Amino acid sequence: MTAPGNLRTLLNACAAMTVTTFVATTAEAIPLLNGFGGPTGYGTVDHCVHPNDDGSYAGPSGTGAAQAIDLRPAFPMGLTFFGRTYQSFYLNTNGNITFRGGLGTFTPQPFPVADQPMIAPWWADVDTRGGGQPSNNSICFHVEPNRIVVTWHNVGYFSSHNDHLNDFQMVLSTSGTCTRVGDFDVEFRYNRCEWITGDASGGMGGFGGTPAQVGFDAGNRMNYVALPMSRTMAIQEVCRTSNVPGGSPGLYRFQIRGGDIAGGCTGAGLPCTVPGQMGACAMGVTFCAGMGTSCQQVNQPRARACNGFDNDCDGMPDEGNDLCGTNLVCDRGQCVNRCQPELGCLPGQTCSTRGTCVETSCLEVTCPSGERCSDGRCIGICEGVTCPYAQVCRAGRCINPCQGVVCDGRDVCDNTPSSATFGQCIPGCQCRPCADGASCQPDGYCSEDLCTGITCPTGTYCERGMCRDACEAPPDTILCPSGEVCRDGACVPGTRPTPMRDAGAPDGATTDGAVADAGRDAGRDAGRDAGAGVDGSIDAGSTPSLPPSNRDCSCHAGSHDADPAWGFGVLGLGAVIAVRRRRRRVQA
Repeated sequence: MTAPGNLRTLLNACAAMTVTTFVATTAEAIPLLNGFGGPTGYGTVDHCVHPNDDGSYAGPSGTGAAQAIDLRPAFPMGLTFFGRTYQSFYLNTNGNITFRGGLGTFTPQPFPVADQPMIAPWWADVDTRGGGQPSNNSICFHVEPNRIVVTWHNVGYFSSHNDHLNDFQMVLSTSGTCTRVGDFDVEFRYNRCEWITGDASGGMGGFGGTPAQVGFDAGNRMNYVALPMSRTMAIQEVCRTSNVPGGSPGLYRFQIRGGDIAGGCTGAGLPCTVPGQMGACAMGVTFCAGMGTSCQQVNQPRARACNGFDNDCDGMPDEGNDLCGTNLVCDRGQCVNRCQPELGCLPGQTCSTRGTCVETSCLEVTCPSGERCSDGRCIGICEGVTCPYAQVCRAGRCINPCQGVVCDGRDVCDNTPSSATFGQCIPGCQCRPCADGASCQPDGYCSEDLCTGITCPTGTYCERGMCRDACEAPPDTILCPSGEVCRDGACVPGTRPTPMRDAGAPDGATTDGAVADAGRDAGRDAGRDAGAGVDGSIDAGSTPSLPPSNRDCSCHAGSHDADPAWGFGVLGLGAVIAVRRRRRRVQA
């Protein structure tokens, strides 16, 4: 969320487009909601705005000052919008509603605008004096429990032009998911988008000049959301596009949660690189900021270690000669015995001046931070890294993406590795149904019915009623980055066991018919021992199923004990004051 005083930059406008005339018919864009009474079905006559230019709803008589419309019949506790709760709104001819008074400004000013909280499905110079009511030039509203619908039906543009018409709608409604008091959803529906500019905004024939703006403004000169194509020729594309995955053309949906916009953003929860940071500190996760995403840093500098990673964020991984013990040297994230040139190394390797055996093809290769050398070339630091169950590789380390994530309200961090939203905040199961075969638990997570009531030991997880080892891996698969082993379901510093060779026993010597080779299974893949240790940890290459035990608790991964400033946010920008411009009017 946007912190007070934290000004952000408006999303870049779409590239200039060649102006072409576009007529959106009902077949090409989403139909509007109706059935609300009146001659057109968009609202009764006393809930319609009289023909005007730059005016507002002024009551059934249509004369006098703008009249506030009570929204409490729909939302008894009011609507919370950018930190303030409102109990009424003003319906303005120029394609918007406001909360502190009527607004007659006809040329859309770039958000943010001072002192005028606004929701604008199409802020432009609407002019309904061209006639043709009620089939044309009607602006009506409808209020019912849990919903308000405002419709601009086939409206023309200044000055009294009807050669192009726009047909659009705004729907405010209570959410279908668990929300706080004052939260609501917003839907914009665009059926026709035939003009974008009025004559007094520099336009001609409905085009050019300063086109319409679509979005939300807090009125505090800081917080707002505007569609990227606002005030450009591309704004007409709202009739052909949608911000809803798989949604019909012309459908846009947003969520107002805690007063801020929580919709219109995709791509949150993905790994990203924090600008200006190095090593562990460069590891970030995207979060929603208005209509786009920003990269949130998730690590702070930590002590140097021999693990192939820049822990202290100075741009140099594994630096220093004090990371390992006597006669040991840090080699690719692992403490190993110093090599001696006269003793040589394994085939394909050479003893370097540092006392490490390295791939001969990598002797002269220096990789940038975040990469490593393999077969003479630099590759991504996560390339070839396989992580334990419920972990992902980020910046070279296997982590639980939910650890440290704090979600708002009744949201929970999705801890299902197979889910497309793994590691992201999603509504808890009180607000969304669980899949077949799963039940909602009090903590907001869905649990397999077969796993409900099962507590699994540390390092295991429940699947189909059985506890499975999180270090389990297919044959020939080595878990964890170099210098780490999988133990108790996590990657921890350690050295993989080196397969032993014959320890002096004569070839073919046997005891009771068994092979007496002290280096038993010498050809065994070291990766199958990745989890083995003195504590008897389960072999990472095995596939054990442990019996259920200690019932009365469901099993799931995920932690919420830190505060990394996650959540949806809203973009802010330096103050831009909307300058009201007096304009000439000629009565038609």
